[in-house]
Formats: sequence, structure tokens, C-alpha cells
Amino acid sequence: MIVVTRLNDSRFAVNPDLIERIHETPDTTLIMVDGAKYIVTEPMAVVIEMIARYRARIVSLAYDAPDLAAPATQPLGSRTSTGPQLGIVRGSRGEGGGGLVSALRPAEQAPATTAPATSTTTAPAPTGAR
Repeated sequence: MIVVTRLNDSRFAVNPDLIERIHETPDTTLIMVDGAKYIVTEPMAVVIEMIARYRARIVSLAYDAPDLAAPATQPLGSRTSTGPQLGIVRGSRGEGGGGLVSALRPAEQAPATTAPATSTTTAPAPTGAR
């Protein structure tokens, strides 16, 4: 959420993902996707900067604090990778609602083993046509 100021100096928070357009004629007007309009004292450039900072913060949280998105079944601090984390919800349908979240991890490397040698034999070519 970003915090903006109405013309009467009261402040309120708005979800920037729901802003459809911003007009500055001369007051800055936020037009929401549902058609609601809010006139604010901040200039359009400042509102755009607040939205950019909000989105940068969301991305930063996804990359810098992976424990915030850690599945409940995984102990904190057990992650070693950086960046957004993915998980699979198992058993969420037909089993009373909620499911168990398990993290998607890269496949563990199995130790290299040598496969037993197989002999390849070829069948003898047929002799003569009938």
C-alpha cells in the first residue's frame, strides 16, 4: 500500500495495483479500476515514484528474505538458495480444504555409478531368400 494525502490533509493508504490511471489537471486524481476517484495533494511524479518504490520493495522482499515465504514445514534458516521460492500444495482438493506445502528443490545429484555392461549381439543375416 502507498500512503497519499487528500485535499483536507487526511492521509489514507491505497493499493497501487488497483490504480488504473493518474491524471494531473491541476490536482492529481487517482482513478481506480472500479471507477473510484481520489484527489490527492501529491504531484503525479511523486505518486508514480511511490508506486515504483512499493513494487521494488515487493521484489526485494521476494529475493532478500526467502524465510518470509518459507513453507511452514521447512525450518527457518534451512534454505540456501536466493530468489523467489516455489512450493507445491498437496492434498488441497477433496480432503477437507488445506494441504501440506512442500518446497520445490533441485533434484539431488545421485553418485555416479557405472551401469553393467550389456552385450549386444546381432542376429545372423538370413541365408538365401525363399
